[in-house]
Amino acid sequence: MAYVTAKDGTEIYYKDWGSGPAVTFSHGWPLNADAWDGQLLFLAQNGFRVVAHDRRGHGRSGQASAGNDMDGYADDLAAVIEALDLNDVTLVGHSTGGGEVTRYIGRHGTGRVAKAVLISAVPPIMVQSSDNPEGLPLQVFDELRTNLFNDRSQFYQDLAQMFYGANRSGAKVSKGILDQFWLWSMQSGLKNAYESIKAFSETDFRADLAKFDVPTLVMHGEDDQIVPVKDSARKTAQLVANAQEIYYPGAPHGMTATLQDQVNNDLLAFLRS
Repeated sequence: MAYVTAKDGTEIYYKDWGSGPAVTFSHGWPLNADAWDGQLLFLAQNGFRVVAHDRRGHGRSGQASAGNDMDGYADDLAAVIEALDLNDVTLVGHSTGGGEVTRYIGRHGTGRVAKAVLISAVPPIMVQSSDNPEGLPLQVFDELRTNLFNDRSQFYQDLAQMFYGANRSGAKVSKGILDQFWLWSMQSGLKNAYESIKAFSETDFRADLAKFDVPTLVMHGEDDQIVPVKDSARKTAQLVANAQEIYYPGAPHGMTATLQDQVNNDLLAFLRS
């Protein structure tokens, strides 16, 4: 198994497949790099080098007590990119991973970056505030923390239904997709997953988005029950100069699985553009 050591000593697991232009993948909460396998294999078969890491506290990475915030996540992504000496890399992030990519650019710049892709991503900011009145009330995230703490196993099973839109009439989501969500989620440390809720919900990425100076693709499902599209992707696209946008009617948060082929082909077209 391959690991990079973060600046605080935390071991960060990564997978590195294929050869060609480099693409990194930052996963959603509370999953791990395996959530990207459908994209990783496809792109590796189409001439790209794909690198995906488990966020600290998730999957096979170390369950660090500290650094469970966007600065820590961005620095871990930087550690992977620098250890593998990746240049002209495309950064792809889903959900919380989209925040990680955004904070990476805000914190580390685009010297090594060619493009960025934000899929169902949390920026600009999720929580409601005086200058973000359309956001979700803090109570929503407090309830997530309470339910996670009280019975994380059942919480993850319930969350999977919304994540993949399995609770919608006529939805065709396999039991396997729901089961793997639970399995990956249970591999995250409780402290890490708990603290990550604050990271993805309360971090303000507006200043980070202002620093984007590379071609950027924003992709989002229009029936996202986790990160509402009107408060995230549509606002992000207004803050990033010349951002390309693709919206998927009726698609859920976890569309990288439910619409895998369509997402893969759209991603490939952007990478080749």
